Amino acid sequence: MLKNKNIILGITGSIAAYKSAYLCRKLVHLGANVKVVMSPDAKHFITPLTLSTLSNNTVLIEFTTQNGNNWNSHVDLGLWADLILIAPLTANTMAKMANGICDNLLLATYLSARCPIYFAPAMDLDMFQHPSTIKNMEQLMDYGHELIPPKEGELASGLIGEGRMAEPENIIAFINNKLKENLPLKGKKVMVTAGPTYEAIDPVRFIGNHSSGKMGFSIANEAAKYGADVTLICGPTNLEIVDESIVRKNIVSAEDLYKACLDSYKDHDIIIMSAAVADFTPEFKHEQKIKKGENPKTSIALKSTSDILKKIGELKSDDQILVGFALETNEEEANAKKKLKNKNLDFIVLNSLNDEGAGFQHFTNKISIIDKGNNVTSFKLKHKLEVAKDIIKKVISLL
Repeated sequence: MLKNKNIILGITGSIAAYKSAYLCRKLVHLGANVKVVMSPDAKHFITPLTLSTLSNNTVLIEFTTQNGNNWNSHVDLGLWADLILIAPLTANTMAKMANGICDNLLLATYLSARCPIYFAPAMDLDMFQHPSTIKNMEQLMDYGHELIPPKEGELASGLIGEGRMAEPENIIAFINNKLKENLPLKGKKVMVTAGPTYEAIDPVRFIGNHSSGKMGFSIANEAAKYGADVTLICGPTNLEIVDESIVRKNIVSAEDLYKACLDSYKDHDIIIMSAAVADFTPEFKHEQKIKKGENPKTSIALKSTSDILKKIGELKSDDQILVGFALETNEEEANAKKKLKNKNLDFIVLNSLNDEGAGFQHFTNKISIIDKGNNVTSFKLKHKLEVAKDIIKKVISLL
């Protein structure tokens, strides 16, 4: 949700400013563009050098640079930001924000902003419970700003109570949830399968395929961007999840995937089956590694794996959307339409190994989407991230 977002991280003079270093690092790790604006007092608690290193940007404190030759425009900063997050927010700065007092760059930037404002208070128990603080918080919320509530715990004074700034991971989760509220898949649960399956011959060898999982991971990330709660069930792959809200379940074999899907499908509104599941598995798995020349047999007996897509197509409710994939090498469209009907799919994504740059291992793919009415929509060769957008937009159109 925060990837490529322009975020101003405002930091005020609180002992909780040490958490801002972790918060800044986390935001950058998630792909956000972060500029730190500090109040003058914040320098007593954390150094600008630390935050400049973590944000990859110069930390701004004054209206002008030290030599006075360059102007730090609060107007430009306010227009640049997609959101402003002030964490920690002291009682002092909160009071100034509530009443329009503008005596430093952070406050001037705040007053110039046209974007959503999030604030995470941090102060001692009695300060937080004081009627003036409560009034100021209510005023900021009346302005439409989002309060990230503090937690109870041990405070700098030694008291135990409310006023401890929320932890960085909780702050990010709060913002992500707010950003998702108006998205088209908000409240929808999406299950995505991805990657290959490995069918064991012995403890060392297996039957598999060349699937990298890139397409399924791209779909999972795109669904999460549109607000969905995503479960990603994936076979062996080196890929990592970009959106940390995605729940990842790892499997190895086709049978593992079959069990995982049957355990999970009922809980999901949308099921996108992009995994490259093995159609066959060895009838017999050797307990020990087969040595060369040790076994006179020159063939491996195979048996069919469970048809996961067909099974879910039989079991799914009318309210669920089921999407399948067809990777073909000949008679592509005819085979895909047959699979669409036989598996009771809402639509099928067709791609061909005959198309250069499509299929396994590539960062690109070329697809056609075929719906229940056998209407075919073809797309040009694109990066798999863009292909994922096309697939998710088709899902949204069916809701």
